Amino acid sequence: MDKYAVWGNPIAQSKSPQIHQFFAKQTKQEMQYVAMLGDIEHFENQLQDFFQQGGKGCNITAPFKERAFKLADHHSERCLAAESCNTLKKLKDGSLYGDNTDGAGLLSDLQRLNKLKSNQSILILGAGGATKGVLQPLLQENQNITLTNRTFEKAKELADKFSTYGKIQAIELNNLSEQKFDIIINATSLGLQGKTLDINPQVLKKTDLAYDMQYSKNSLTPFISLCKQLGVKNTSDGLGMLIEQAAHAFHFWRGIMPKTLSIADKIC
Repeated sequence: MDKYAVWGNPIAQSKSPQIHQFFAKQTKQEMQYVAMLGDIEHFENQLQDFFQQGGKGCNITAPFKERAFKLADHHSERCLAAESCNTLKKLKDGSLYGDNTDGAGLLSDLQRLNKLKSNQSILILGAGGATKGVLQPLLQENQNITLTNRTFEKAKELADKFSTYGKIQAIELNNLSEQKFDIIINATSLGLQGKTLDINPQVLKKTDLAYDMQYSKNSLTPFISLCKQLGVKNTSDGLGMLIEQAAHAFHFWRGIMPKTLSIADKIC
């Protein structure tokens, strides 16, 4: 049976095994998919052992995406742009091909929400790895991106780097005042600490959709909770994005695009 896995640290909380087992059953694929705890010091050796022992492919999550990128022999364009890899596939010649399906997952989820239209203004909070993974696909869909971050220099650096793909700018957090954005995406990890970025509430109130890349099983994420308190009507957490990026990874490995509708209820 073909072996697949998701690598991360921590990893016990991962929904990926449930999602991919559901996809396998739906598409009648004979495959095994498990969660693997990566060792901070020896991750590269672990991953190489996994493939040497017959592994066909794997997903990569925090904190190993950049390290997996360096391990790959070949990369997709979106993976190169992000300098981050969340999906690896072993090719017939034994080499590893790296991809990043996070941006495709986000686009698919926005499409599911009927919120993917050309020339929208999108504000992204944060300038870390999560943001880097989605910028190129968003810009290629003709979205107008504004980045903001607690450290403005990081946002400016990202905006400069991705300017070749489309319209993108960086703005200081304190300078966000009365602008209206069609979508505001939280790509920070502050929710893990029960916090949110200190953003002008008036900016949040005006948006058509508040989207958090993080998700919470039993409660609202801090960002979504704040937006609801401010009266934002349309909100979504990142569970849909997780499912959709997994579907793109599954298609990359197996050549079949699984159906994602109604899966969220089955894995929570």
